Amino acid sequence: MALNEVGVVDARVSVARVRGNVRRAVRDAMEAAQWRRFITPGADVALKVNLGWDLFVPGSITSPWVVEGVIETIREYVGQVFVVESDQVLVSSERALRNSYIDRVCRKHNVPFVNMSKGRFAHVKLDGALALHEMDVPEILHHTELITIPVMKTHNKTTITGSIKNQWGCLDKLRHNFHPVVNEALVDINRAARPRFAVLDATVSMEGDAPKSGRPRVTDLVMASGDFVALEAVQAKVMGFDPAAIPHIQNCARHGLGVADLSRIEQAGDGAGATLSPAFVPAGHNLVSYLELVLRRSWLRRAAFDTPLFDLCRAGAILYYLAWYYLVKGRSIRDSILAHPVYGAQWRDEAWLPEPGAAPMRASNTRNR
Repeated sequence: MALNEVGVVDARVSVARVRGNVRRAVRDAMEAAQWRRFITPGADVALKVNLGWDLFVPGSITSPWVVEGVIETIREYVGQVFVVESDQVLVSSERALRNSYIDRVCRKHNVPFVNMSKGRFAHVKLDGALALHEMDVPEILHHTELITIPVMKTHNKTTITGSIKNQWGCLDKLRHNFHPVVNEALVDINRAARPRFAVLDATVSMEGDAPKSGRPRVTDLVMASGDFVALEAVQAKVMGFDPAAIPHIQNCARHGLGVADLSRIEQAGDGAGATLSPAFVPAGHNLVSYLELVLRRSWLRRAAFDTPLFDLCRAGAILYYLAWYYLVKGRSIRDSILAHPVYGAQWRDEAWLPEPGAAPMRASNTRNR
């Protein structure tokens, strides 16, 4: 147990091993992390999933069984539950919702999906901001309590992505413009849209050139915490990285958003203290992210990102990803996970057929209310 100088645990992170039943592992992780301490009884809750790619590759997006496990765990304790995500300039979150089968979770449990890019926004001003002194935050996040449900991945700009980086998707679809200050901007967005609780999908993770065109890796874990910074610090350690060397984690800790010092974090659950071997392969830059980096550092920056030339750059990026997916190796690595004896089933139609005698699934409401 990690104790501070007055003998009190600063943060608790639970690590549950998946032993054939993902939803049970989710419940076990959440219970070990004492989730009810952080969520108000009867409160409406927004579940921020990661739908960061609409060309489906397991490990690039939150897995449907993890989302379902969270819904089943909290359903009788909270009010209305929403699943939320935003579009990107290269990605339709609604298409990603369908391709990931999270839409089937929403229908099965009558949970509305809200595309935050198409809803109302509240303008927020932050005193002492590091990068985003003013921002538009989706209004739904102001009248719900946020549970963030990222997937464990490497990332070519932030080393890893998890329960801190997942709130990047709470900014509008042009958030790529903040990439040069991402390690500072993540502090600001997490101040404006601070998660009450976090559940990390580490069932099928991603290493290498993530967050999109990396390699899926089965890791058989679910992690949870009421301290989203502590969770990402432990995630880094589990993946084989030093959280002290990851700027956005340390920035969030320095600005009071959570604990990043592993000696002050208690780990609970049957996977406590786990590290994955071999360590995750770090993310490099694929062609799209490399060209973005070059353009942002060149005299062409304004022309590439602030003029109609951006539409041509966007089209080129989409063509690159389509070629990688359909002509190079995207579908083959997707199929390798779909064949997995445990995890593959959640992305097959028969997994979501109603049980005999059950009421038909109701369509989810995709409009922001």
